Amino acid sequence: MIKKHIIPCTVIIALLVMAKVFAYNMPQAAKSISKEEKTTKKDTVKKIRKPLSLMAQLNFAEESLPIGDARVEKKMKKTLAAHYFSNLQTNMLHRKAAEWFPIIEPILAAYGIPEDFKYMPLVESGLNSGVSPKGAAGFWQFMPGTARMYGLKVNSRVDERKNLRKSTIAAAKYIKELYGIFDSWTLVAAAYNVGDNHMKRQINRQNQDNYFKMKLNRETGGYVYKLISMKEIMKDPVRYGYRAPRALLAYNAEKAEEKHSE
Repeated sequence: MIKKHIIPCTVIIALLVMAKVFAYNMPQAAKSISKEEKTTKKDTVKKIRKPLSLMAQLNFAEESLPIGDARVEKKMKKTLAAHYFSNLQTNMLHRKAAEWFPIIEPILAAYGIPEDFKYMPLVESGLNSGVSPKGAAGFWQFMPGTARMYGLKVNSRVDERKNLRKSTIAAAKYIKELYGIFDSWTLVAAAYNVGDNHMKRQINRQNQDNYFKMKLNRETGGYVYKLISMKEIMKDPVRYGYRAPRALLAYNAEKAEEKHSE
């Protein structure tokens, strides 16, 4: 009889113990689920971010515009507007880019020059051809003396400033040398435009080495803005009213795919 009573009692006790354990674990499980939900919600909030404004996306050689500077933003918007198709009315820039970039890019990369400098020949000579009033000529608009300094032949019979490959090598050497002086790609671009000695004087006189905050002559002060604008219309021609040739569209798509795969 005792055995008969012991077995049911044992079963009842075991059930009570299991019930207590289950009751204890339920809040813990609920807390765990709650934590997971909160973490998921936090992650979702982090992932959902407002898209960057156009000004925040713009840069030259990874050097960004100072955000919140009304003067800079106004100047950038004005320069971008000047490059709309309705103002320039030419798709020739895109045809030249499709032809020039495959030659320019590997040379710049070999010398450690940021790819954004490939837009410089489009600004320097893309819209115009021949010799400037000051005597600069070719894709990179070298002056005769500077061209010779960096290994180009310029005489009555030969002018290698008009040879894309050779002049790009010379430009890469010059740009690399300028970076050794200024340690800023935007200042390098400005110095390329106005000359390194003039740029040094301005930096010392103004006690300022941020291109966007310096007061420079009209051409040099707008030069990097033009490069950024050229970069924008080459990357997204439709946005600015252009119809890029298929060669450039295919080229841009290939570049985007390469960057995505890196």
